[in-house]
Amino acid sequence: MTWLTVGTDAVLGVFALMFLLLWFQHRLRAFLAGAGVVVAYAISEVVKLVVREERPCRTAPSMAECPAPGDWSFPSNHSVIAGASAMAIWALHRTYGWVAAVCAIAAASSRVVVGVHYVHDVMAGLALGALVSWGIAVLLDRRRQRREVADAPTVVMQRLR
Repeated sequence: MTWLTVGTDAVLGVFALMFLLLWFQHRLRAFLAGAGVVVAYAISEVVKLVVREERPCRTAPSMAECPAPGDWSFPSNHSVIAGASAMAIWALHRTYGWVAAVCAIAAASSRVVVGVHYVHDVMAGLALGALVSWGIAVLLDRRRQRREVADAPTVVMQRLR
């Protein structure tokens, strides 16, 4: 096991720590953003079962241990989680979001470097994760805006109509 393979998993721990820190500030929104990461992961598992692409480590040497047969390559689950986490964290806190984006790119890149994924696996994973988290962030923002309008004083609402 190389420092790159350990680093990939450690980045996921960094995302968990960021979500924990954001929990104290945003509570429900941070929880739902984290739930979006789980949804993105579930979608990637379905895609893996449909595409069924073999990993590059099956035909070429790799730095990391090759996952068991049936653990498909496309899309990269690490990259899906990294992309979803980075987008969710970005939606909650811009500074943490920049850190999360760099971590996501590093995690995805390391999967290619250690030889367990192709470049298109990690690119698709990052995109899938980010899109799912972005969609959930948009839905949460719309819900928040509707609630704020509903809580506005009646006089203000009458003037806005």
